Amino acid sequence: MRPPRFWDHPPQSPGGLARALQPLGWVYAAATARRIAQPGYRALVPVICIGNLNAGGTGKTPTAIALLQRFAAMRIAVHVVSRGYGGALAGPVRVNEQRHTAADVGDEPLLLAAFAPTWVARDRAAGVRAAEAAGARVILLDDGFQNPSVVKDLSIIVVDAQRGFGNGLCLPAGPLREPVAKGLARADMILSIGDSLAQTAFTTLWGNALPKALPHLTGALVPLQMGMDWRGQKVLAFAGIGHPEKFFATLRATGAEVVETIALDDHQPISDALMRRMLHRGCTEGAQLVTTEKDQVRLPPAYRTEVLALVVRLEIADWSPLDQAIARLGLTAE
Repeated sequence: MRPPRFWDHPPQSPGGLARALQPLGWVYAAATARRIAQPGYRALVPVICIGNLNAGGTGKTPTAIALLQRFAAMRIAVHVVSRGYGGALAGPVRVNEQRHTAADVGDEPLLLAAFAPTWVARDRAAGVRAAEAAGARVILLDDGFQNPSVVKDLSIIVVDAQRGFGNGLCLPAGPLREPVAKGLARADMILSIGDSLAQTAFTTLWGNALPKALPHLTGALVPLQMGMDWRGQKVLAFAGIGHPEKFFATLRATGAEVVETIALDDHQPISDALMRRMLHRGCTEGAQLVTTEKDQVRLPPAYRTEVLALVVRLEIADWSPLDQAIARLGLTAE
């Protein structure tokens, strides 16, 4: 479902509806605090959690890919453990790109499996144990910052610099899973993702809310060329991610002529009927269908050759705080 617009109001003026829902937000925050206080499994290897305070997309998947590539360059055996949102398998099961579909394991695990061994487990502790047994030297938790079942050795909070923490209120009054102060007090670092204007806006609005000792990394999503020149290319763009408009803006920034955009719900299944409608519309407009990497793995097999993906990667301005944290976990290049 699309997030309500009042979630994006500034915290100084969240609006009447947000204020009316705020008591429910207090109940949600209290329930989260009780859940977080429960004990979890202490893994035999370091566990790094890529989480967020906001519901919805903040850039966790590109962050996970960037870290997986970092560990690959260091020749450190890293495995991913994910809940597998949107998938039918309870796990723990190792994702097999040749056998599994997004309907089985979820779109994010299917994408991440191209970079490292990836496990889907609704019981995250069971998934971590499976990864340990399979030889992982470090485990990357895809989300799960508010899930207490596994003890985290390093927690990175990812935030969309443009949206920040929304109106600063907890669900359903705002986008937060827990209050900013409490969440950041448990974090080891924060990573804000966005261009320079978005980073400035985030620092202006939320800088005082960040603990002074908390390392603050900044990064931006950059399209990969991959031999494709988008300039002047007529495209029909569709996306079922947390904030599809960000994808559409990135595509326009490449110089593509975006003749139409279709915003799907996050993780929305893509049916044959939907694909036929979009292909017909694309033919009518003389436009190439384009989507995200995450949406591409959900396409029906018969249509995958009909759709291009705009591939983006996270570029972090300064890796040194994260590299130092990784070294403190005893992880060194082989």
